[in-house]
Amino acid sequence: MLKIFTLQKLIPMTHLTKSVTNYFRQDANGVPLRRSKRGWMWNQFFLLEEYTGTDLQYVGKLHSDADRGDGSVRYVLNGEGAGTLFKIDEKSGDIHATKRLDREEKAYYILHAKAVNRFTNEALEGESEFIIKIHDINDNEPRFTKDPYMARVPEMSDIGTSVIQVTATDADDATYGNSARVVYSILEGQPYFSVDPDTGLIKTALPGMDREVKENYQVVIQAKDMAGQMGGLSGTTTVSITLSDVNDNPPRFTKTLYEFRVPESTELGSVVGLIRAMDADIGENAEMDYRIIGSDGPGMFDITTNRSTQDGVIVLRKPLDYERKRQYSLRVQVENVHINPRFFSMGPFRDEATIKIIVEDVDEPPVFERASYVMEVKEDAARNTVIGSVSASDPDDKNSLVRYSIDRRTDMDRVFNIHAGNGSVFILRELDREENAWHNISVIATEFNNPRQISRVPVYIRVLDVNDNAPTFATNYETFVCENARANQVIQTVSATDPDEPLGGHRFFFSLAQEAAGKANFSVRDNKDNTAGILTRRNSYNSLQKSIYHVPVVISDGEFPMQSSTNTLTIRVCTCDREGNMKLCNTEALTARAGLSTGALVAILLCVIILLMIVVLFAALRRQRKKEPLIISKEDVRDNVVSYNDEGGGEEDTQAFDIGTLRNPEAIEESKQRRDIVPETFYPPVRRPVLPPTRDNNGDVRDFINQRLQDNDSDPTAPPYDSLATYAYEGNGSVAESLSSLESVTTEGDQDYNYLSEWGPRFKKLADMYGGDDSDRDS
Repeated sequence: MLKIFTLQKLIPMTHLTKSVTNYFRQDANGVPLRRSKRGWMWNQFFLLEEYTGTDLQYVGKLHSDADRGDGSVRYVLNGEGAGTLFKIDEKSGDIHATKRLDREEKAYYILHAKAVNRFTNEALEGESEFIIKIHDINDNEPRFTKDPYMARVPEMSDIGTSVIQVTATDADDATYGNSARVVYSILEGQPYFSVDPDTGLIKTALPGMDREVKENYQVVIQAKDMAGQMGGLSGTTTVSITLSDVNDNPPRFTKTLYEFRVPESTELGSVVGLIRAMDADIGENAEMDYRIIGSDGPGMFDITTNRSTQDGVIVLRKPLDYERKRQYSLRVQVENVHINPRFFSMGPFRDEATIKIIVEDVDEPPVFERASYVMEVKEDAARNTVIGSVSASDPDDKNSLVRYSIDRRTDMDRVFNIHAGNGSVFILRELDREENAWHNISVIATEFNNPRQISRVPVYIRVLDVNDNAPTFATNYETFVCENARANQVIQTVSATDPDEPLGGHRFFFSLAQEAAGKANFSVRDNKDNTAGILTRRNSYNSLQKSIYHVPVVISDGEFPMQSSTNTLTIRVCTCDREGNMKLCNTEALTARAGLSTGALVAILLCVIILLMIVVLFAALRRQRKKEPLIISKEDVRDNVVSYNDEGGGEEDTQAFDIGTLRNPEAIEESKQRRDIVPETFYPPVRRPVLPPTRDNNGDVRDFINQRLQDNDSDPTAPPYDSLATYAYEGNGSVAESLSSLESVTTEGDQDYNYLSEWGPRFKKLADMYGGDDSDRDS
């Protein structure tokens, strides 16, 4: 059995494993069972961290029952740190730690030990596992999780109000001794704050801490291990504590009386002055509201609060007049917006002050009696007629004289003028209501003593109507009468218009002019409703005798003075059917009836001319002959392109393509010579030398090639570029002759294939197949 021994102090029984014990039990028959007794085996070591000795720190010793002390046993150590942190003596089994160990880095190590035969490396016993635990020592001081801490607590808080909790941690073993037991204490910050020694909770220790007196505090907290005993390690942190504001201070005016001066010409909504109340609080606790609680000029002023500066802004709401009131007195109150009921006893949270506003005199421009003037004048008024007057005065005490004038930008035609001294407005030119019924001008009033003081007032002048326009036809009538018309037949109803506007409305009277009454072919009948009917006075009319009649119609109004005018009505004679519908009129009448003006006829004529020009141009283009194309064919070659996906035979395929098909048959002439070669008429064909027959050249093959070369040189259909022609000509006198069986006239038995063996290794297979004796083939 492998045993482990240590020289350390006795370890509790819980750290031991009892491998084998002696028990006495009985079997089913009551016979006692007996086991052999074996010793205790240690499986756990303890080692102090941070060893400072000069020698290696001894851990323990391994010993095997098989070890007889003859050196045949070798002890082996494996596991965590084996060979680096822990070293074993192979002969004696002593285990030492080679380095200082830190429990905070690793608290325990698991190792395996075994004893083997030094010579055969066979295990003498099974492998044993044991643990080396590192005993903690107080080598780490407490550390706070933050440094510094930031905290806030309301001012004026009661004693014991929680502020913040600080936490310190100790890396030492909390389960072993007091090395990690931390106690908190306060080093700086008394007597304002205290700290709980166990939890680290900081609380207020002094009542009535005022932010306005002192706002920030620095508190130093210490955390000490070993339960605070002497020799323990400690760490500190700083806690920055800020007193947050509460509304414990009321607003106060710096003065009881404020005085402002303001010119009387100040515009409405302008700021008269600013007042400010002081509040020692900050933020929303310092927000204030101002209001006027008393004034000798109700509604003259108002006060608002500027939220960014907390100023009281005094604003003018009604116009000031130095001559009427020269001084105003206001009573103003300021109050906090957010009031804390807890501090009502420290109130009241409001204050009051008096504001005196003095109005200063300003040289003001003249003031008109009215904001605007409306005047009326008849359109037939004579020049220099006074139509009204305006009046302005100087509001100042000096009461300066006023001079009047008209702003000519509002009266560009100089229709009106004004008396500079009394403000009387009169006309300079004749008026026409039908041209302009209203005139809007601007009158200027200027002080004599100070011409820069100017004021204006609008003057609206209405031109009254006078009956000065005669009525006329309401429209241009185009009237016709049928040749077969009957007497007293109404052929047209006419009405009138008048630019005048009488108060009672228009009333028109229609009649036939006196000069046409005796020989009239038509009559006029007044319908008494501002319209009149035109009637025929005979049964028939003849357009050949007279195609156009002019009927003078007199139109008069019922106003005073009466106005009248003579209007001529043109009547054309036309041919009509039985129902009175026009069928045919003379050209002039028809044109007028159809409503075609001269401009319309000209437009129609231009359109016809343009159409004729387009037709002529199109015909001329069609007469032009087209240029004869290069290829004359009944069919367009572009529509006869046929694509094939066939693969050619390569250079030896001479029958797949004929270049002659691409040529125009009509363009080929027998007498034309090729342009890519020299004509034979000037230079005779070159006679190529005939090579003498040799052992390597067959004469029939040479003759065949020369013949084909001559044919190609003299071929007029050959392509105009170099080309390669390949011919499959075997030649005469071949030793192998033809291999084709089509030309064979002998039977298989008449052939002699022994020569195949002389052709080399490429024909060995054929020689073997056909080159044997007949007896071999038969067998």
